Amino acid sequence: MEWSIQEIARKAGTTSRTLRHYGDLGLLAPSRLGSNGYRYYDQDALVRLQRILLLRELGLSLPAIKGVLEGQRDTAVALRAHLRLLEQEQARIGRQIASVRTTLHKTQEGRELMAEEVFDGFDHTAHEREVTERWGREAYEKGDRWWRSLGEEGRAAFLGEHEAIARDWGRAREAGVRADSDEAQEIARRHCAWLSSSSKEPSRSYVIGLGEMYVADPRFGKNYDRYGDGTAAFVRDALTIYAGRRLSD
Repeated sequence: MEWSIQEIARKAGTTSRTLRHYGDLGLLAPSRLGSNGYRYYDQDALVRLQRILLLRELGLSLPAIKGVLEGQRDTAVALRAHLRLLEQEQARIGRQIASVRTTLHKTQEGRELMAEEVFDGFDHTAHEREVTERWGREAYEKGDRWWRSLGEEGRAAFLGEHEAIARDWGRAREAGVRADSDEAQEIARRHCAWLSSSSKEPSRSYVIGLGEMYVADPRFGKNYDRYGDGTAAFVRDALTIYAGRRLSD
């Protein structure tokens, strides 16, 4: 199935001129040109346009979007990264809505406000206390500075890399690969390289502890078990072996 440029512009809430501009920049080529010179778009083009619009909403410039699209050839991985960002934003906006609703009710009733209620959802530091308790204040502040410095493009790429690693963990487990095999240990190496994106190479104890957390804490385990039950445990086992062989404290 395919759609004309006018149909796509109307459904996407944009204009034909904008779509032609995207085409001129090499962002969105039509799937074919009709005999009358009209542009037509197929399903793959629709998916690409969705990604462009999502990245625009995240504040990326058109040149930056082109770079992201060229660097993320696996559409499924890219869309999962987008989805996670959108879900995080949805949760944050939900907290803001609840915060504003509480403020409205309490001011109307003349009740005292709590600062935590007024500003809930207005930043990204929801896990500040937990990280500080686990690894110290310095670790949180360092990670916070690094995350802020990435920008939306860097954050999408970081999450996209994790999606690719998690998917490969699931495939390896489903194929019956052993945790100590060369294949699993290579994924473990990539996983640790991803962990070191924000700092130096992780320590043995850190990686082993993180692997245990993947199994013990469902908030983290679901990132792997959604690729098949038992994947989080497989990740833990492979990371433990890798850390014991390759990392130091």
